[in-house]
Amino acid sequence: MHFEICVTSLASTQAAFRAGAHRVELCSALDNGGVTPSAGLIRACVEQGGLPVHVLIRPREGHFRYDEREIAVMLADIAFCREAGAAGVVIGALNAAGDLDVPVMRRLIDAAEGLHVTCHRAFDYANDPFEALDRLMDLGVQRLLTSGQAPNAHEGRFLLQDLVTKTLGRMQVMPGGGLNAENIVETARISGAVDFHFTGKVAKDAGETSALPGLESAYWESDETVIKNIISRITTPA
Repeated sequence: MHFEICVTSLASTQAAFRAGAHRVELCSALDNGGVTPSAGLIRACVEQGGLPVHVLIRPREGHFRYDEREIAVMLADIAFCREAGAAGVVIGALNAAGDLDVPVMRRLIDAAEGLHVTCHRAFDYANDPFEALDRLMDLGVQRLLTSGQAPNAHEGRFLLQDLVTKTLGRMQVMPGGGLNAENIVETARISGAVDFHFTGKVAKDAGETSALPGLESAYWESDETVIKNIISRITTPA
């Protein structure tokens, strides 16, 4: 089995490394679904994180339909990720009809040549998951991150099972979204997946902050112990 940790900081990347994860998906603004992180953060995690870094390519929050200006931003971000030494990129695009936007996906995949390509949870908003899966396999995408078109991967485990079966090994289906130590075993058992994506995050307290009113002292960070616990739940024989 392989474990990908969704991270938003260098500290979280290093925690994932110490916990025995296999790679990270790096993003920012995770509470809003995630967007592309800064250039400095990408470089720091690649150079100091200890794990392969797969970077989320998403220029803004909201829907997954992109105009030419946004596509240009994504293409530039992909080029930077390659130059910075990232191992992969995480992409996704839908058209106005709610189907996978194959022409845009092809442009992003072509730009990512030489990098590992994962399709992100834009897939979970596609009209027909099986048609979208076929298109992704035709495009040569290596991995699909999905909650099974449900609020979380545990609730979507039966569709995940169908997706895993349909790929016939041509693409890795990676359950992600709401996975934790309580539900990952059942999700894995039903889905048949061997690749899993989660944050393993906890609330951290920054302690005293400045006197500025309204400044939050708490923030989220992936935690080594939490990640280890989730991994051990599914890798340790009952």
